[in-house]
Amino acid sequence: MKVAIFGLGYVGLTAACCLSKEGHSVLGFDVSATKVQNINMGICPIIEPGLDDLLRNGISAGLISAYTEIGARLADREAAIVCVGTPSGVDGAHDMRFIAEVSRQIAAHVDHNRATPLAVVYRSTVRPGTMEELVAPIFQAALGPHFNNAVELVYNPEFLRESSAIADYFAPPKIVIGTSNGQSSNAMEALYARIKAPRFVTHFAEAEITKLVDNTWHAVKVSFANEIGRLCLQLGVNPETAHKIFISDTKLNLSAYYLRPGGAFGGSCLPKDVRALQSISADCGANTPLIDSLMRSNEAHKFRLLQLATDGLPPGASILLAGVAFKTGTDDLRESPNVDLARALLRGGYRLAIFDPTVDAHKLVGANLGYAWSHLPQLASLLVSRDEAETRHFDRVIAANGTASQLRLPANQDLVDLTNLAKTGSEHHVEHAA
Repeated sequence: MKVAIFGLGYVGLTAACCLSKEGHSVLGFDVSATKVQNINMGICPIIEPGLDDLLRNGISAGLISAYTEIGARLADREAAIVCVGTPSGVDGAHDMRFIAEVSRQIAAHVDHNRATPLAVVYRSTVRPGTMEELVAPIFQAALGPHFNNAVELVYNPEFLRESSAIADYFAPPKIVIGTSNGQSSNAMEALYARIKAPRFVTHFAEAEITKLVDNTWHAVKVSFANEIGRLCLQLGVNPETAHKIFISDTKLNLSAYYLRPGGAFGGSCLPKDVRALQSISADCGANTPLIDSLMRSNEAHKFRLLQLATDGLPPGASILLAGVAFKTGTDDLRESPNVDLARALLRGGYRLAIFDPTVDAHKLVGANLGYAWSHLPQLASLLVSRDEAETRHFDRVIAANGTASQLRLPANQDLVDLTNLAKTGSEHHVEHAA
C-alpha cells in the first residue's frame, strides 16, 4: 500500500518503519524540519530497540521519506495515518488542537474527485465522540456534505509499549477498527493483512474508549499492586511471595472474571474482606487510597443501578424484582445489593413484589436471618409465587440476577436487565419474549 503518516513521534515513526518492513511505501509528515531531515538521513530521532535498523533499511529501499509540507503528495496515497499528540490540557482533558489542525490540513489537500476515498486513520488517543463531533465536521466543512466520497474516516487505537514497540506492532494484543457505520474497512483489512490478532470492528465511540479503558485498568493494577506492597511491608509480610501466590491464579485473579459491567459486588465475602483490609491498612499506616475507595465506588454503582431500574417510572408504579439473593440459586441475602435495591424501591414509593424461588423468609437462619430482618423486614410479604409473577401485571420487571430467566413473561413486558450492562448498554429497557 501507499501510506502517509502524520506525526513522526514515537507512534508514528514506529508505524512508518514497521509498514516499510512489510513492503509498504510510506510518506511521513512532521512540523519539525530537523526531525524530517534526520529521518531522511536515516538518523532515528527516538531510542527504541531495533527501530534505527528498520529506518535505515526503509530509507535505503526507497520506502520511507519525510516532509514538512503536504503539497500534492496525498494524490496517490491509499491511507493517511494520524499519530499526532493529544497531551493533557489544564483541566485534565485531552488537548485536541493538534488533531484539529492536522485534520484541517489533510482535508485541504485531499482531491474532491478521488477514484477511491482516502482512508484517514486516527491512532491518537481521544475521548469518545471525537471522530463524529470534531473530526468529521472538519472534513465536511472543507469537502462538503458528501465528504465520504473523498475520505473514509477510521479510528484505530495503538497498543505499543516502549522498548517492545516493534514486537507489539507485529503481534498486538488486539486490533480495534472503528468506523462510522461499524462495518469493516477495505483499507484497514489490507493494512493488517499479515498481522494475526483478535480483531474487533465496531463504531467510532467503542473504538475511541478502548485505549482509555485499557490504560486506566493498567493504572488500577499498578496502584493496587503498589498498595498491597506497601501494606505487606508495613505488616512484615514478604510482598514477593504474596505476589507470586496472587498471580498463580489465572482462573479468577488474572482473567476476565469480575470485569463485566453489571451488578454491584456484595455477599458475605467481598464487602467484609475489603473493609477488613481497609481497617488493617489504616491501623498500620500503609495509606491505600485505591482500596479505601472501593466501597464508595460500589455504593455509587448501586445508586446508578437504581436510576436505571426506575427510569421513566412514576412513584406508585408496580415493580417485580426478579432475584433478591446475592446470587441466583442461593438464599444468601447477606450484603446482597438486591436487598439494598428493594429497600430503595420501597422508599421511592413503588409497589414492590419479589420473585426468588430459592428464598423462603421462614427458613432463613443465623446471620442470614438477622441480615434479612434488619434490612428488609417486609420480605415475607413481598415474596410472590412463580404463578403470580408470570400472570400479575407489573409496570416493570427488574432482572437483578439470573432469576428472571426462569420466568415466562409477556412478550411486551417492560424488563430492565441490571445483570449485564456490557450487553444492554444504554438500551437497558428490553422486551422479553415468551
